[in-house]
Amino acid sequence: KAGGSTRNGRDSQSKRLGVKRFGGQQVLAGNILVRQRGTQFHAGSNVGLGVDHTLFAKQDGVVKFEVKGPRN
Repeated sequence: KAGGSTRNGRDSQSKRLGVKRFGGQQVLAGNILVRQRGTQFHAGSNVGLGVDHTLFAKQDGVVKFEVKGPRN
């Protein structure tokens, strides 16, 4: 049936996911590094993992991303 334009005007709010602090950047303890759905990025040393899989800095320092081994 035509005329559906009045029923189609919905959309969810953007979730603002992604990397928030990039490699080489100075961060303070508590700064959010990555917001993600699932663990696309895994926590390394001095990084915590929140209940929503957010990665955050546990100590002041410099951000460093590393690639770990082959993914099968």
